[in-house]
Amino acid sequence: QVQLVESGGGSVQAGGSLRLSCTASGTNVGKYCLGWLRQAPGKEREEVAYAYAPGDNQMYDPSVKGRFAIAHNYAKNTVTLQMNNLKPEDTAMYYCAAWLYGGIWCSDEAAYWGQGTQVTVSS
Repeated sequence: QVQLVESGGGSVQAGGSLRLSCTASGTNVGKYCLGWLRQAPGKEREEVAYAYAPGDNQMYDPSVKGRFAIAHNYAKNTVTLQMNNLKPEDTAMYYCAAWLYGGIWCSDEAAYWGQGTQVTVSS
């Protein structure tokens, strides 16, 4: 069981930046990949970025690669998402999420996610 609490959302003009933060707690938190999902109204939930050990492997959706940066602190079980050069299409509810790590790959579907934090980017 993993509890995820995220924060840092808000409203920003296009080209601006936000940093999302998440703290994970519970049993065997270190066995999970941590990252971020987002969902815009009327659209499917999509994976934004996640990170996992060994080697702090980081994966990004092509739409955010080069603009967003994930940081997973394995000792503290926290994860942040630095979002730069935000675009209106980044507007969505962002969820901190945890995927089970099987030793090689993260699971296909997130096992847990938080309550969400809204990110709104205006033109």
